[in-house]
Amino acid sequence: MEAKAYLKHLRITPRKVKLVCDLIRGKDTSAAVAILMNTQKSSCEPVLKLLRSAMANAENNHEMNPENLYVKQVFVSPGPSMKRVMPRARGGAARILKRSSHVTMVLGERE
Repeated sequence: MEAKAYLKHLRITPRKVKLVCDLIRGKDTSAAVAILMNTQKSSCEPVLKLLRSAMANAENNHEMNPENLYVKQVFVSPGPSMKRVMPRARGGAARILKRSSHVTMVLGERE
C-alpha cells in the first residue's frame, strides 16, 4: 500500500529542491521530519509540509500505521517557467526564466 502527495507550482528551482529531496529519500518519516526541521534550505519548509500531508493521507485515507511509514519515493520535475526580461547594453534585452517545481512524494509501509 502506498500514500501519495503532490506539491505543484513551487516557486523554487528544481535543482535546489532536489538537494533537499535527496536527503530524505528512503528514510523513516520521523527521521525525515527531523532532517527537514534542522536543514537550512529554503525548500525545506514546503517539502516538510508535503511530507506531513502525505503522512496524514496514509493514516486517514489508507489506514496505514504511522510508526511504520517511510519515504518510498520523492522526486522533483520542472514546472512552468515565468519569462521575464532584463534590459541589457545598447537597447538589448536578456530573458530571465523564473523556474518552478512539481514535487511528488510516495510513502510506503514497512512490514
